[in-house]
Formats: sequence, C-alpha cells, structure tokens
Amino acid sequence: NGYPLFPCDANCIQVAYEYATDSYNKGMVIMASKSPLPVYLSLDEARKAVEEGAITLYESTNGDKGTLVFAVTGDMVLLPVFEARDILEADGYRVRIVAVVNPRRLYRSSDIAWDTVSEPDGRFMDDDRFNALFDGDVLLAVSGGPSAPLEPVLLRSRAPRRDTLCWKRGETTASPTEIMAFNGITADAMVARANALAP
Repeated sequence: NGYPLFPCDANCIQVAYEYATDSYNKGMVIMASKSPLPVYLSLDEARKAVEEGAITLYESTNGDKGTLVFAVTGDMVLLPVFEARDILEADGYRVRIVAVVNPRRLYRSSDIAWDTVSEPDGRFMDDDRFNALFDGDVLLAVSGGPSAPLEPVLLRSRAPRRDTLCWKRGETTASPTEIMAFNGITADAMVARANALAP
C-alpha cells in the first residue's frame, strides 16, 4: 500500500500533496525538486496524471524513423529529455514523452498483494490506456532517481527494444546539470542509447 509519487511540475506537486492528504491507509512519498522548472500540466491534467498513474507531456506530429517513448519519473530530469527530443526529431524520429507520476497505478492487478490489506485499492491502468501511452519501437525509462519505480512500465511494455537511464550515485557538484551528467543522464546519452536501440 505504498505510493511513491513523482510530480512532473509545480501544478502536479500541489495535486500530489492534495492526493496524499486526502488519502488514508496508504503510505505516500512525494519526490520533487525545489528548483523553478517548466510547468507542463494544468491542475486538471495533473489530477488525471496522479489518479491514472501517467500522462503524455509531448508527442511528435510526424517522423518516419520509428517511435521513441520516454517514460520518465521526476521533474528536473525532464530538461535533458526534452533536449534529447529536439535532436531525435531532427533525425526523423517520432518522440513521445510520458510522465510516470503514480507508478502504483501502472502495475497489473496480479503483480502486488493489494487485496490483502484492510482498505484495498484495486485501481490499476487498463491495457488499452497503458499501451496508448507506452507502445513504441523503443522505450527509454528515465529517472532522476532509482529505476525501481519504472518497473511496472518495463514489465508491461510491448516495446521490442527497451532500456533505462537512471541515477547511479550522489556526488558533490556545482549544479544539477553536472550531477545528472555524472550519472550519465544527459541528452547526448539518451540520443546515443535511442540510436543504438532503434530498428
């Protein structure tokens, strides 16, 4: 009954806090940056993301080299993801960026013992909605933290090629960009991994 929440922007942080304070019999952990970052969602979109588990932040309108899907937990880590999008679109790929906000909703009902607790919550994203978000030729699961919260995406994804880029260790650096680079979470690394995996 644990719910790690990864709001992707300031509106989503507010909604995650509301979701946590209005819940009961659930352990809630909200992971978010204190830095000023882009806002991607309205409050209504943020509520949908928290309730359903994930939401599309961006999708290319064209591209003839295949579809690359970024499944992302976190907010600051979206900066290099959107930078990678620009490069990949220029190379002819179609790119979809999906914020994974409430990974607990993305498991299949048979994956966890949700029905053994006193106040069971059996709401999980159905296959049609999940596939609409995460189907593609390549899936890159990206996290500014550990890869574990992306497990349900990697477990259920039908993408024939998939990989992760995630946090490896902490270090003292002068900026968030440098610490992400130290962990290999850069636009260049994402582009290289996508190109290596693409059909």
